[in-house]
Amino acid sequence: MSLFRDDGIVLRTQKLGEADRIITLLTRGQGRVRAVARGVRRTKSKFGARLEPFSHVDVQFYARGSTLVGRSLPLCTQAESIAPYGRHIVDDYTRYTAGTAMLETAERFTDHEGEPNVQQYLLLVGGLRTLAAGAHAPGLVLDAFLLRSLAVGGYAPSFEDCAKCGLPGPNRFFSLAAGGAVCGDCRVPGSVVPSPDALRLLGALLTGDWETADRAETRHVKEGSGLVSAYLHWHLERGLRSLRFVEKG
Repeated sequence: MSLFRDDGIVLRTQKLGEADRIITLLTRGQGRVRAVARGVRRTKSKFGARLEPFSHVDVQFYARGSTLVGRSLPLCTQAESIAPYGRHIVDDYTRYTAGTAMLETAERFTDHEGEPNVQQYLLLVGGLRTLAAGAHAPGLVLDAFLLRSLAVGGYAPSFEDCAKCGLPGPNRFFSLAAGGAVCGDCRVPGSVVPSPDALRLLGALLTGDWETADRAETRHVKEGSGLVSAYLHWHLERGLRSLRFVEKG
């Protein structure tokens, strides 16, 4: 047996037997990890409450062999809370649905267990911290997180310069297939013409210009969210289940 220690965000949990759970975490050093936490569903469990979705924890694993991810799931034997973001998220429907979409996105962008993805991990930690603090509208926090996750995954959209030829913007057309804003010469079938304000908002969210983002009108926020969802769906080849609930919120 080998001992591993790491810090991570709990992405989701699954019941196992009568008292156990399978915990899926995105960790700093090991990437996405699934582990068995024994007895955590019992009321007397010492650390079960720390292993709920949205929790930022310092966790200890025992694994067979010399690697954490192998043929059998490791055991999660200890968890210490770093930041219980869920306390400020789960009681607010809008925050909860946005946060759930963030967790699902992080899991989708870390396809292979045991492969470190420090950028995605830090992005998720920062996103949940911002969402829990309530300083910005949950929908804006979610869209910023989705755009930056796409960028970390190699799919950064352009909202100003032409994504194909590099013509300095602003450019009025937007193409999912081309990678964002395109000029008239590079326009392809299926391109749309978003409002300049919506594109300006998305550019602000991607770069972290919250002063501009917070001033955006509701209609431009909704338009921008539609573009983000469509762009994400295009590159993931299937949408996020949780986004359906965010749109209803």
